[in-house]
Amino acid sequence: MNILILGGGAVGLGLARSLITAGNDVTIIDVEPTVSALKEKGIMQTGVLGEFTIQPGIFKVYDSLAKIGNVKIDYICVCIKSYLSETIAQVLKQYEHIIGTCPIILFQNGWGNAEQFIKYFEKDTIFNARVMTGYIKPALHRVDITVHADAIHIGSLYGGDITQLLSLASELTKGGMPAEVTEHVSKDIWAKMLYNCALNPLGAIFNVPYGELGKSEYTKAIMNDIFHEIFETMHKAGYSTHYRSAEEYIDVFYSRLLPSTGEHRSSMLQDIQAKRRTEIDAMNGAVVALAKQHGVDTPVNEVITGLIKFIEGGYHGK
Repeated sequence: MNILILGGGAVGLGLARSLITAGNDVTIIDVEPTVSALKEKGIMQTGVLGEFTIQPGIFKVYDSLAKIGNVKIDYICVCIKSYLSETIAQVLKQYEHIIGTCPIILFQNGWGNAEQFIKYFEKDTIFNARVMTGYIKPALHRVDITVHADAIHIGSLYGGDITQLLSLASELTKGGMPAEVTEHVSKDIWAKMLYNCALNPLGAIFNVPYGELGKSEYTKAIMNDIFHEIFETMHKAGYSTHYRSAEEYIDVFYSRLLPSTGEHRSSMLQDIQAKRRTEIDAMNGAVVALAKQHGVDTPVNEVITGLIKFIEGGYHGK
């Protein structure tokens, strides 16, 4: 299969490595200096899912969609930061005559990404993936997988035909990145939102791995308030997850989810350390925005969003 990956960050390189190992033709689109690094050094993966090296030349990498040529694309995997969702959707639309109408799968954090893509594409072509794998990127060509909590789940928020995703899930699994097709990807994404909205920003604010947040009564109280606000917002907006109540989720979170990822450091912390824009708007910020639409108060999520934006503003001079 011919698979196009937008974004050569940690998630994009992890997917590319798996798909190339499974024997697929992979093209990565990114910007300099990542493009040159991948052309020169290939892809290296280390960590809990094994060590692999993909030599340069086995895959294609370009800085523009215009350079991919007249090739039939079977899948497009979007691995770009959530705040660029609409920009990437617009770019893809401009090159629709090249990429065709294949499934577009969003391997992104947060909530609201699909809404940006369906402004430009039919709903039945847009799919979401929930990723419960921890990545860091110590070099432009290298991805280190620090934790793997569950298989990638891929599905549709809009009732699209998910059987067309089976081949992609199979190839990812064959390449060493377990993946499944699901009818319940919305529930999966909200379960990850609960996890991410508590751990990602607090891990960034306090510069600690996830496990440290579960050791203090003060950070636990903050996380519990975040969970309760998300559950109320989610239910008022007509969504649900795999847990019936905040209390049920809290029990599972502290007994199973947090211990299994206790050593991981958040992607938001990595962004802040690199002085990059974070994905807070697609996490706690998305909760706040959705809550306002449905008359729900979310003071703790608002404070967390504001704290991260203050940190961002400090290094952007805003």
